[in-house]
Order: sequence, then C-alpha cells, then structure tokens
Amino acid sequence: MAQNSDFLFTSDKLYNANNINLGTIDISVFTADKINVVIIVRRPNFANIQTAYMNILIVGAGGREHTIAWKLKQSPLCNELFIAPGNAGTAMCGTNLPIETADFASLKNAVITHNIQLIIVGPEEPLVNGITDFFAMNEATKDVYVIGPSKNASQLEGSKAFAKSFMEHHKIPTAKYTGFTIETYKEGIEYIRKHPLPIVLKADGLAAGKGVLICHSHIEALAEFELMLMRSKFGEAGKKVIIEEFLKGIEISVFVLTDGSNYILLPEAKDYKRIGEGDKGLNTGGMGAVSPIPFFDETLKEKIRRTIIEPTIAGLKEDELEYKGFIFFGLMIAGNEPYVIEYNCRLGDPETEVVLPRLKNDLVELFIATATGKLNEVTVNIDERSAATIVAVSGGYPGEYVKGKEIHGLDIEPIEGSLVFHSGTTLENEKIVTNGGRVMAITAFGEDIKEAAEVGQYMLEQLYFDDMYFRGDIGYEFK
Repeated sequence: MAQNSDFLFTSDKLYNANNINLGTIDISVFTADKINVVIIVRRPNFANIQTAYMNILIVGAGGREHTIAWKLKQSPLCNELFIAPGNAGTAMCGTNLPIETADFASLKNAVITHNIQLIIVGPEEPLVNGITDFFAMNEATKDVYVIGPSKNASQLEGSKAFAKSFMEHHKIPTAKYTGFTIETYKEGIEYIRKHPLPIVLKADGLAAGKGVLICHSHIEALAEFELMLMRSKFGEAGKKVIIEEFLKGIEISVFVLTDGSNYILLPEAKDYKRIGEGDKGLNTGGMGAVSPIPFFDETLKEKIRRTIIEPTIAGLKEDELEYKGFIFFGLMIAGNEPYVIEYNCRLGDPETEVVLPRLKNDLVELFIATATGKLNEVTVNIDERSAATIVAVSGGYPGEYVKGKEIHGLDIEPIEGSLVFHSGTTLENEKIVTNGGRVMAITAFGEDIKEAAEVGQYMLEQLYFDDMYFRGDIGYEFK
C-alpha cells in the first residue's frame, strides 16, 4: 500500500483522499536517478472519477441559496463552490460570481471557465424560462448535471392553469377551479357573482409570491378581477386568472427530491407568510418556518404519499416531463384530507432554512443520485430535533424599504444550536449591509418548537440593523 496527500493505492486499486475507488490499476516501477512509480488505470471507474471532487455552481442569491451552499460545503465531494450572484453569506462558503440568474449565456461561460460538473438552480424564474434545457442543448455543457426540471415540467409552477389541468388529469386532490382570460371577462364577472365566499383569485403566471388573493366580498373579488385582467395588475402573469374554491384548514409544505422515477421525502415544514404577529397584515415571501409539524403523523404522511406525491411522480413520467430536482407541494389539510394548493419546482424560502439543517445526508451525494437516476438506492437520515427559522426584514417591507444599512453583531459566534443564513445582504466597503426586504434568517434547534423558536429569537436579538423587524411568534400555535 502506498499513499500521498491526494491518492491512496493498494496493489491493484486506486483511491482518492475520500476513499472513493477510481479504478483498477497496474503499477510499473523503473529507476533513473531516483525511483519513479507509473500508475496506469486499467479499468477506470468513470462515475467515481467524475464525482470524486466536484466543482459546483449554485444559481441564486437568497437565504435558500446560502443554506444550500452551507450544506454542500460540508461534503467531502465538494471541491470548488461558486454562487451566482450570491450574497454576503454565500461568499463565506464559496466564490460569488457577479452574474444575474437570467443571464444564461454568462452562466454558461462560467460553467466552462470553472469546469463546473454540478449546477443547482435555486429560484423558480430561470427554471420556468428554460435554464435546464439551455445547458442540456449546449454542446459544451450537455454533460453537466443540473438539479432542476425542464422548462415544460417547470410549468407546474409557471402556470396555475397547467398545474390544475395536470392535477385534474392525474386525479390529484385540489380545490375546484375555473380559468378566465380577457376574452371571457364577462363570463368571469357572472361566475364571481354566483360564487360562494370567500373567493380565491390567482394570477396564472409567476407574480413574485403576490399573485394569490383571498377576497371576502363579491365587490372586492370583482374589483380585483378587473385589476388583474383589464388593468394588468400582475403584468403578463395575470393575463389568465384562476378562480378557485376556498379551502379552510392548515397549510403545510412538503418537499421531495426526484430523479423522474424515484423520490425521497424530505422534512416537512410550515411557514408564516403574513408580516404581522398572529398571521395578520400583508403577505410576504415568508417571515419564518418550523419543522417538523407536530400533527404530521405516519397516517397523514402515507395519505399524502399515496394520493399526491406518487401520482405526481407517475404523472410527470406519463406526460414525458423531464424532472430531476425538488418538488415543493403546497398543501392544505382540510378535515384531515390533503389537497394541493400549488406546486413549486424548487425549494421554498424560508422553509429551506429548516429543512436542510435537519437533513443528515451528504447533499452532493443526493444530487448525484438524482442526476444519475439512483435515488431508489438512498436512505434518508433526519435530525429528530425541532427547528425554527425567524426572518429579519427591513422596515417597511413588504412595501418600500431602504437598502444599505450596516448589519451589526455578525462577528459574534452563533450560540450553540443556531445558524445565521443571509438573504438580502451584500458587502460594501468591507461591511455587510442590507440589500433586500428579507435580510437574514436565523435557524435554531430545540427539543420542541417552543425551545427552538426561543433560541432563535435570542440569537436574532444579538444582531441589529436600523429599522430591523421580525415576528416574535413563529410557531405560536405549537408552543
């Protein structure tokens, strides 16, 4: 047996420093001024050689992407890590690249320049716009693993009408609905007048999480319907409007990672969208999340698998929709029955900040299994502790807010059981400053949700920027 800092080889096999078998070898020894060893890989293990050390690119800039970067960096399979465009937090995990998520050409150049072998697409917009297809159809990048569905499959999130039609065809439980366009505006008016209250209106396309309205009077619903269709309130996203049955219950988030045939179930979560405590006020991108959900027992889990997850995976395959990545099921539990409110084609934010910290598996290994169709060989290991995430936002959010405020306290070592993830931050003159509405997410562990939320809030109180706001009641119904 011989060894150096990079490789270990026995009489017939070559391993890298992570004990990954790179192939069967022949060893020849010859002498000149000194002894030289020539290693010839006779039967290389190409799969392991390719994945022994991976250069990885994350596309995105939020708290979700910082959490993914933090998790990937723990893997011995991760060599160099790049994030485009990233934030001040992701810069602590890897190298930020000043490339916007919509600039596919520059992302392709970065993939080639940095010899990227694995790409993880964080946000929905590039997926809906076809980033996975773009890399797959380019000769220079076609062999790079991409975690994210094809453009056609991403329509599960990109079009509410597409998602509803998919669910209807594959008999997946969801709220009753009807769709209207400007051409059927008058029919929509009559439909609303006869519809029981409350009435749910949804912009068909991507509307930055603001395209869903729950109207408690017919006058309000008619006014919003006009704004959406006739006055382009949500632009292109609102050219078609879905009017949906209101389901009363508890909303939860369920996540799977699929290779298109197999899937693994990740930890579930519950997020808190309203800006005010007690779930009051305007909708936001998310003010916090908790995991696990106390009432998410084996009976409910198996019902969700049987009636929602497995029919969805089978439907994607039947409809020939290429899907290698995350599916986020937004569910309503009404009367102990699960219904799909929406599909998302990526991880949620801030749910990622409680889901991935509870996942014990090597995330690079999971992504390789996803890309190579081997998720059926994976066993998921979950941290049984509870996790809570509390989001700190800029004053004025979700309305107008000011950027560029210095964040104090980040040099303090996080207290045991807590993690600090950056969302809207950037580095200016060697200082970390605010750069968005949602600025930071503090995740903490505890024996239960109450303890996790208390630890997280205490850690968050050690940080400060001018006009900072956060909800102090995350997980309130489980405390």
